[in-house]
Amino acid sequence: MGKVHYRFNTKSLAVERVNKTLRDRLKVVVRYALAGLVFSAIVLVIGFTFFDSPKERMLQREINQFKLQYEILNDRINVLDNVLADIQERDDQIYRVIFEAEPIPRPIREAAFGGHDRYAHLSGYQNSQLISETMQRIDQLASQLYVQSKSYDEVFDMAINKADMLSSIPAIVPVSKGTERLMSGYGMRIHPVYKTMRMHHGVDFTAPSGTPIYATGNGVVARAERNRHGYGLMVEIDHGYGYLTRYAHMSHIEVTRGQKINRGEIIGRVGNTGTSTAPHLHYEVHRNDRSVNPVHYFFNDLTPEEFEIIIERASRVNQSMS
Repeated sequence: MGKVHYRFNTKSLAVERVNKTLRDRLKVVVRYALAGLVFSAIVLVIGFTFFDSPKERMLQREINQFKLQYEILNDRINVLDNVLADIQERDDQIYRVIFEAEPIPRPIREAAFGGHDRYAHLSGYQNSQLISETMQRIDQLASQLYVQSKSYDEVFDMAINKADMLSSIPAIVPVSKGTERLMSGYGMRIHPVYKTMRMHHGVDFTAPSGTPIYATGNGVVARAERNRHGYGLMVEIDHGYGYLTRYAHMSHIEVTRGQKINRGEIIGRVGNTGTSTAPHLHYEVHRNDRSVNPVHYFFNDLTPEEFEIIIERASRVNQSMS
């Protein structure tokens, strides 16, 4: 049974029983409902402000995990950047220097591409800038790796050419026992026939007729003929890279014009043809169409002691043999 309410009537000075209408009852219900709603709203605000829901805690754990993975990814990108920078430095300062090639310009190595529109599809998210910057670093790294890969292709080609060049440059004595057989050096010498000082453009090796003569570097036979200007039977080898060698006064030629020759192959025999006073080999080295001292091109098969001997012997004799 509900409570009975009374009120004091000031006019009649009597206590009267209050009979509540339906409207009054509805007002009470509404007041309690509003109070409950307000209290619930306050509780919810406090709860969502100071306390995380299970779903929010799960999402926060995922966010923290993504942040950790992002930091690890950036650390790896930094390591790759440092490794690539070291490779680029060695490429420019060592490999390309060895093969006498120009370093790759820095703007080419660090060339950017794409522009902002390239990453437009990543915009509109909470971490769009972070994602765009990371993608840009990865793309930049990929671009630099491509440039470095092309550089190594060039270095590889240069290495092959360098090996070919080293095989082609004259580097050995053209006859056996060269240190013992060198009789006349490069420079002004007395001509054995005309008895006047003339420029001797090569060196002379004395040896018995028939002694083998060896090509001093890889090349192609440019001339194999009897020369009318004092050289007698003569062979010239074009080694490429600006080098040419000449072998004169032969008794026999064992190669033909256009024939490919490797260093150490026999190209003829020592003789006494042309303007010559005794069997010997006259040997010349030409670099870019100018004669040079051949003794500087005996480095491949002489010890330092033997090289000193041949230098001293070449400078001591004042008369050529041809």
